This record gives sequence, structure tokens and C-alpha cells, in this order.
Amino acid sequence: MHHEAPLYDFMGLTFNLSNVLMITVASLIVFIIAVLSTRTLAMKPTGMQNFFEWIMDFVKNIIGSTMDWKDGGRFHILGITLLMYVFISNMLGLPFAITYDHVLWWKSPTADPVVTLTLATMVVALSHYYAIKLKGVKEYGRDFFRPMWFLFPLKLIEEFANTLTLGLRLYGNIFAGEILLTLLAGSLASGVGGTIAAIIPTLAWQGFSIFVGAIQAFIFTMLTMVYLAHKVSHDH
Repeated sequence: MHHEAPLYDFMGLTFNLSNVLMITVASLIVFIIAVLSTRTLAMKPTGMQNFFEWIMDFVKNIIGSTMDWKDGGRFHILGITLLMYVFISNMLGLPFAITYDHVLWWKSPTADPVVTLTLATMVVALSHYYAIKLKGVKEYGRDFFRPMWFLFPLKLIEEFANTLTLGLRLYGNIFAGEILLTLLAGSLASGVGGTIAAIIPTLAWQGFSIFVGAIQAFIFTMLTMVYLAHKVSHDH
């Protein structure tokens, strides 16, 4: 059950090679989907173009539900990228996990808290960057003291809490799903009786995990837009 991570030390830093591999694979898949979807554009979309335009409209509706399009339009590509990347990352570890010499190489990158917390930190950092860019340093600073100045410490705690909850929610759901699939896979390999008993639960959990992975990608993208809206909208 327990597998080691492939770690590599370089210039005083420790890299998880499994994370590097899976992040690269997820990025390549998203890139390939984007290229195939936009390679031959037509006025009446079909196939991959139709799918990609549905993704674009879906993300546009997410943004529209959180902020005015005048403010949120600039985040459209970011939302599409996050939705596709998180969903693909969630799916990578579902069909199987690959281990070699008790070292786990193939898994969902979002089943690692380092990856999800890095994504969450990036999102929160972007929200601060755009708040300064669109409002200016003075107005950005004033937001921390509204509506009452003594709420400033709570505003700081909120920033850390948003980062932790955004990252750990995604990690917890994907990691738990992979653990249960590992347990069911162990039952499949425990003999004829265990295989028969585990086939239906395994298939059912695979389907449910796809649903959970899609929901978590949606939630991550939605909360990203909520955090951005909270920072850039002038009515907050």
C-alpha cells in the first residue's frame, strides 16, 4: 500500500520527480486539446471546436456570476486554463497508478498537497496583483481596513485561510478517491472471490470519482473567480 516518492536533490532543493512528470503530462494534454480544438475554425463549430466553445461559454458564465464582465473578461483565458488543467490532473490517477520498485510514478498531481497549495497560492497572489494593478496601491490598501479598521487582522487571516482551504479541499477529495481505488484494486488481486466482490464497487467508484473530479475542477475555478472578484470589483 505504501509507496515512496521519487525524490531528487538539486542545488539544495528536493524535487518530487513524480510531480514533475505528472504536471508535465497534464500540461501537454491541455495544450494538445487546445491546439486540436482551434486548428480548423469554422462558423458552424463541430467536434472538438464545439466542445472547446462550450468550455469557453461555461467559464464565461462562471465569471458572469461572480463579477461584471468589464472586470472579469480579462480572466476568461485563466478560467479556461484552470478548469481544463485541474480536471485533467484529477483524471490522470483514476484509471491506474504506476509503481516501479516500490516508487510511485504515475498518479494524479492534484493528489499531492504541494501541487494543490501551489495552485492556490498562485490564485491568491494573482488576486492581489490585479487588485493593485486595477485599483492602485492606495485603494488596495484601504480595502484591508473596510468596513472597520479593527478588522484588519481578520482580513490577513482570511487571506491565509483562503489559500489553505482552496488547496486542501482539492487535495483531500482527489487523494481520498485514489486511496479507495487502491484498496479496491488490492481486493481485485486477492483471488477469484475478492475479484468478483470488488468489480462492481470499483467501477462504481471510478464513475463517482470522475464526477468528483469534475465538480472539484468547477469549484476551484469558481472560487478563483470569487477571490478575483472580491479584489478587483469596486463595490467590494
